[in-house]
Amino acid sequence: MQSSRDLWMKVLIKNVFTPLCCALISVGAHASLSGTASVNITSDTSANAKTMAFDEARRQIIIDTLSPYADGVALRDTVKNEKGEVLTNLISSSSIMGEQSSATSYSADITMSLNEGLVKKWLDMHGVNNWIPVGVAAENNFNLVVNLDGNLDNWANLHRIAHVNGIELNTLSIFNGEIIFSVSKSKRTNLTLVLRDAGWHYADENGDLHVTK
Repeated sequence: MQSSRDLWMKVLIKNVFTPLCCALISVGAHASLSGTASVNITSDTSANAKTMAFDEARRQIIIDTLSPYADGVALRDTVKNEKGEVLTNLISSSSIMGEQSSATSYSADITMSLNEGLVKKWLDMHGVNNWIPVGVAAENNFNLVVNLDGNLDNWANLHRIAHVNGIELNTLSIFNGEIIFSVSKSKRTNLTLVLRDAGWHYADENGDLHVTK
């Protein structure tokens, strides 16, 4: 007889990993606005080196990721002259691998995903010619960022809550225990209420809803 964990693993593969793989295969229909930068920075302190490393990674990823969808020369000039806090607002999620630091240095592989709608508005505001495919569906949705901490029971609980309340969760990405779903903005208030009642903690970050158990 199969254990409950084995059954949930089958459900996870069917409802999360399989749709995600299909989405990745269909790259021609949707811009994949994420990338990774390897940074190694030395400064007067480790904290300053880390701050500089994230700024460098952010600018590199934005240029590398958007170059296929925008005027490269104008894009590089715009990123070079833009304030760090403005570029930070374009990032929807980030993660770190291989992090190392000393008293005066910091290095890591930093992965970041861009908010498609905000990027489009930012490029248009600066007059950078671009062809990022932002559709009506993207404009009417928000990102639900879920940290599962390796707990499949929390994943099952989240999907049960959404299903019972008629809320559709569309998987966008899975990375390092974090899953990003796209959810209709019309369901946001209802979703926050039912998650709160179920013991989930949530916070708004630049329009994205981040939840943990």
